[in-house]
Formats: sequence, C-alpha cells, structure tokens
Amino acid sequence: MLTDLPPISIAYPEIFLLAAGCAILVIDLFLAEDRRWVIYVLSLAALLGCAVLTMIVTAMTGGRLAYTFNGMFVSDIMASALKMFTYVSVVLCLVYSRTYIADRGLYRGEYFVLALFATLGMMVMISANHFLTLYLGLELMSLCLYSLVALNRDSAVSTEAAMKYFVLGALASGLLLYGMSMIYGATGTLEITEVAKGAARILQSGHPSGAVLAFGLVFVVSGLAFKVGVVPFHMWIPDVYHGAPTAVTLFISTGPKLAAFAMAIRLLVNGLQPLAGDTPQFQSGWQDMLIILSVLSMAIGNLAAIAQSNIKRMLAYSTISHMGFMLLGLLSGIVSGNALSAAEAWSSAMFYAVVYVLMSLGAFGMVVFLSRAGFEAERLEDFRGLNARSPWFAFIMLLLMFSLAGVPPTVGFYAKLSVLQAVLGAGHVWLAVVAVMLALVGTFYYIRVVKLMYFDEPQDSTEVRGKLDASVLLSANGLAVLALGILPQPLMQLCFYAIKGL
Repeated sequence: MLTDLPPISIAYPEIFLLAAGCAILVIDLFLAEDRRWVIYVLSLAALLGCAVLTMIVTAMTGGRLAYTFNGMFVSDIMASALKMFTYVSVVLCLVYSRTYIADRGLYRGEYFVLALFATLGMMVMISANHFLTLYLGLELMSLCLYSLVALNRDSAVSTEAAMKYFVLGALASGLLLYGMSMIYGATGTLEITEVAKGAARILQSGHPSGAVLAFGLVFVVSGLAFKVGVVPFHMWIPDVYHGAPTAVTLFISTGPKLAAFAMAIRLLVNGLQPLAGDTPQFQSGWQDMLIILSVLSMAIGNLAAIAQSNIKRMLAYSTISHMGFMLLGLLSGIVSGNALSAAEAWSSAMFYAVVYVLMSLGAFGMVVFLSRAGFEAERLEDFRGLNARSPWFAFIMLLLMFSLAGVPPTVGFYAKLSVLQAVLGAGHVWLAVVAVMLALVGTFYYIRVVKLMYFDEPQDSTEVRGKLDASVLLSANGLAVLALGILPQPLMQLCFYAIKGL
C-alpha cells in the first residue's frame, strides 16, 4: 500500500465522473431542445477528463497496488487499463448513436446521464476490492442499463425487454448477494483479498464451514454467470438485445463486458482462488463449474445463432458463445505451482474480452450506422447487396465478421488462438478440441452476412451516409481489427503486464 499519496487520490476519476454526471443533469434542465448538442459535448468531455485523471493516478502510483477507503477500493495496472478501454468504448457508443437517437426522439439528457452513471458503475466494479464496493458498482451499472433499455417509452418491445432484464437481473443480484453473505459468514470478512486468506485457512484446517463456502461459491458463480451472460443464465440476452433501441444494445454489449470480466477476476482469482478445485481439500470448485458453463455457452450460442434472421439476435447468441470462450482463459489459469502460466492464461482472457468489445463496437455500430429515421437495419436481409451501395462499409463489415469468426489475419483469430494455447497449457486437450469444433460451427453465420453483402442483389438502393465523425471512427474501428491482427503483440503484452501486476 502506498502511504505517500492522499488516500482518496486514486478515486479521483470516479469522483470527477460523479460530479460531472450530476452537473450535466442540472445543466440539461436549462437547455432548449435545439441545444441538446451541449450535453453530448459535455459527456464526451467528462469521459476525456476521466481518461486524463486515470493516467495521472497511474503515474502517481507507478503501476503499483494502491488501496483507499479502508481497502475497499484498489488501483492497479489492470484497473487502469480496463478503465481506459471502457472510456473508449463509451465514447464510440455515444458518437455512433448520436444520429440514431436524434431520429427517434431520444436525444435527451437522460440518455447521456444514464450512460455516464452506468460508466461510473463499471469503474467502481473494475476497482472493487470489497464485496460491498463490488455490489454497489454492479447495481449502479445495472439500474442505469434497465432504464436505458426502457428509454423509448412508446415501444412495447423495449418496455417488455426492460421488464425481463429487470426481473432476471434482480434475481441474479439476489443470488450473488446471498453467496457473498455465505462467504462472509464462513470467512468473517468482506474484503476480497482477505477472503482468499480466510478460505485457505478453512480448507487447510478442515473446518466444517467449508461446506458453507461451497454453497456460497455456487451462488456467486451463478450470479457472475448471469452478468457475463453465459448458459444457462443467458435467457435475457437475446430478448434484451433485440428489444432495446439499437443504440442501447450497442452500449450494453460493450463496456459492461469489461466490467464483468474485472468482476470475475476480482472474485474468482483474487478472492476465491483457493476454491478453484486444484487442492486436495477442495477437489471440485469453480474451475469445473466454468468448464460446464463455457462448453454449454459455446454450443448453444453458436447453434442458436444459425437459426436467427435478426442480426441483433444473431449477435446476441454470438455474444454468449464468445463469453464462453473467454471463460476458457479464466479456468485455464489454475495451474498448480506455475504462476507465469496462470498469468498468461488470465491475460489471454483479458485480451479476448478487450478484442470482443472492439469487434462488438464495430458490428453493432454498423447496424446503428445503417439505420435511419423510420428504418431499423436489424434484419439480415437489410444487408443484402451492401457492397453495391457502399463498397467501403461493406469491406469494414467484412473485416468485423471475419474477426468475430476468428479468420486470420484479423485480431479475432489471435484472441481465439491465445485462449486455446492457455487451455492446452492447462492440460485440457479435449476442451480445446471442443472449442475449435464449435468455433467452426459459428463461422457459418458470420460468413452468411458476408455472402449477403457481396453476392446478393440489394433490396434498398438508398445511399449509405452518416455523420463524418461516426463514419471516420467506424472505419477506424474496422481497420483496427485488421491492424491488431497483424500486430497483436502490444495489446497482448499490455494485458499480460496488467494481470501480472495483480
């Protein structure tokens, strides 16, 4: 712990975003309808300010572990990296969706304020070192997402999706909270790093409270699986992705995945690693649970996506399969006596999560970009002949689909390869074989989109056009998928350095 810094200084980005969000909420009350762009600019400025403060905090701590609020809040390289990626994803979401929400009467302060407060929840989750802090961040993010899904009050589909999301989300939060309370009852602490020490002592002594730990672990993993969106806790994803306004779907499918990854690392790696299932005292733990979750997610996600005619639902099931792939990296980190292999495995999971967010930003961003007033480009048929209407954006979509499918030289290939290497390094050869086979199955529905764009006649001759900033960033988003595929090492090394510093 660093003692030469003001204790509250490592939370400056969160404090700044909270103040900025409140200020924007008040400013919005005094703005005329034709000056809503001020809120948009202020929201981007707030995220830029958070990025600057995060870099300052990282420089102050020198990348070392630093705690504040009595150990409830932590700053490390992983937290700084994931926060920076979160800022980038939220900025891109706001830029991509500006025209979309304006055309549908959603260009209001509520949209931007809810997005900022959801981002604040993600930041708190990423830096949480205490069950209460983690739960506070999770609920702040979740409540904002529920409201965003229901933002279009005139849409019955959106309202239904929000109700489903809220009810199932409340159930999952209850499971998670119950599991945390049981772990607290067994270990006597809510601080995540102290939970690991308490769990290790219980397992070594053979204390009867080990059974309570086991039940608590099941509830925690179940709640975590819902937030990540893996089978059998996936039922909300297709309905919410389909029912929510596409701009909101874009938001839900990106930043929150980074927060969910951080939540998994904090809970499973930092807190519950003694219960992973690699010790004589605890033969079956969360490693075995994640194996089941990941295999089911890859199988059901890829097979169900094939049958979809709506691209938002197709990408929703695709998300389930990708999250299953990410779990492979997490579970592969449990290699007894080999800290370097564990760090490589967990860094492969982080690399996969970051790459998935980049690909999802581009894919859903393209759906938003092609939509216009009175028209939602959410059916696969709407992509027919896109190459004839706009060869450039058809090429960008091709890169994104190839990357999601894991086709070289895109970065999606290296994301899958790094995870498979981690799985093989952990000795799970059969699991790697299953993952490769299911990834090949998933290739079909991505290639189908490419076929529609390049080999079918267009149903709509409307010219593809959008705001200059969205066009430039969407193009850069697609090209980044290719560039990182050609030079993946810098991002991979950053992820390894971030995980190694835990």
